[in-house]
Amino acid sequence: MGKKWFASLLTVLFVLSLALVGCSSNSSSGGSAGKAEQELTYATTSKVVGLSPILTNDSVSSTVIEQIYETLFVRDNKGEIVPHLAESYENPDENTWVIKLKKDIKFHDGTPFNAESVKYTFDKLKDPKTAAPRASLLAPVSSIEVQDEHTVVLKTEKPYGPMLAALTHSNAAIVSPTADQKQDLMKDPVGTGPFTFSEKVNGDDIVLVKNKDYWQKPAKLEKLTFTVVPEVSTAISMLQTGKVQLIDGLAPELMPRLEKIKNVDIRKKEGTPVYYLAFNMEKEPMNDLKFRQAVSQAINREGYLKKLNGLGVYSNSFIGPEVFGHNESSDKGPKFDQAEAKKLVKDNGFDKKEIKILAANTSQYMNMAEVIQSQLKEAGINANIETIEWGTYLDVSKKGDFDITIAGWSNVTGDGSELLFPRLHSANIDATNLSRYKDAELDKLIDQSRSVVDQEQRKEILTKADEYVMTQLPVLPIYHGIASAAYDKSVKGFEMEPTGQWSLYGVYRE
Repeated sequence: MGKKWFASLLTVLFVLSLALVGCSSNSSSGGSAGKAEQELTYATTSKVVGLSPILTNDSVSSTVIEQIYETLFVRDNKGEIVPHLAESYENPDENTWVIKLKKDIKFHDGTPFNAESVKYTFDKLKDPKTAAPRASLLAPVSSIEVQDEHTVVLKTEKPYGPMLAALTHSNAAIVSPTADQKQDLMKDPVGTGPFTFSEKVNGDDIVLVKNKDYWQKPAKLEKLTFTVVPEVSTAISMLQTGKVQLIDGLAPELMPRLEKIKNVDIRKKEGTPVYYLAFNMEKEPMNDLKFRQAVSQAINREGYLKKLNGLGVYSNSFIGPEVFGHNESSDKGPKFDQAEAKKLVKDNGFDKKEIKILAANTSQYMNMAEVIQSQLKEAGINANIETIEWGTYLDVSKKGDFDITIAGWSNVTGDGSELLFPRLHSANIDATNLSRYKDAELDKLIDQSRSVVDQEQRKEILTKADEYVMTQLPVLPIYHGIASAAYDKSVKGFEMEPTGQWSLYGVYRE
């Protein structure tokens, strides 16, 4: 009896000693217990369209893409453009950009990042056969030359003022040529960034893991999960219970609920996005300026801001306050005047028309559509709302299958030319010019804003272009965005750019 008890005691002590050794090992070497803490789950209401920076142009996809891929230049926390994958650049003349690249950087597949990979990426982005949605970023570039392994030369036929801004855009991120020729980067991406693609689970959720061979110090987070949660209220509940650690693009009506959650921090930053109505200028009555004026005067944009709980800024301009080219004193746009709107509607028979408002099925767009529908009804305009899934919306809106659509533009470059050119230049009909707007005078102003290098001169041109837009109204800005996110208090080092973009490279859990 005594011997059995003593033997059992020895067994228990032995098991305990192994457990203690295991605990000691994990805590000192950052083992499984430590790694489990360095994981982060982000919830989005929409599915990622794809993971190739060349073939996508939507904020949902770019959120993941920006963790995997990198650009030659980036904006720092002061908004200044600085080299990233690039080492430096020079302009021997106003049509030539000589870009020196950093050395000893590899893609996730082990192949070298070099001038050839930059040329491959940019050539493919520009190639009409690719049908890249943001080919416009490099449209002014006439040739891409490899000077040596770590030097690439971009030439333009005329000066291109926003060149560096264009090269900060996530759609100008550099891809592995080897991987692109071997596999589908939309499903299996390969970049140089701090995280690598691991797998897609449950059909929609994307898992990334730390790139241990990253050219800078490796990230602190071991694993990122981008999970699709269609209902925002569900995502907030998951944030509250710790199943999710980060959500962004906060819905104004849910702010009071978020602010009451003890384990959650909220971050806001005045941003570059603009949310607006795009009129289909190829259809009646949208191509009638009087109709666009009636719609614009019927909508109480300043009143709508009060519903946003501090998540929007009013400006009677398309180029927003945080975007290069904005002029604070410019105020050429329409004012809210319900009586005048009703008169325009009645006098021109617009009350006999039925209008389709197209909106993606995000809470932000649907809320905007409902408010606008209600205010148009008060003015006598009959509008029906059609809501569709995000990926489908991108295709349908590009084809012009709507009368009016709710649209948004993140202004990732922070440059007014890179708002007006993709969104309103006739060269981008069937791509990013949702209004299908064709106006020689505006095209000329936009072209000038891109072909001038002197930045003060560019500002003057952009002001003229913006004022022209606000008098012709192919679009009506509803509000300019405040970048926002809510995250678990265990998340440290989280920073947001005015564009609403963020990198999880410097983030860790505590």
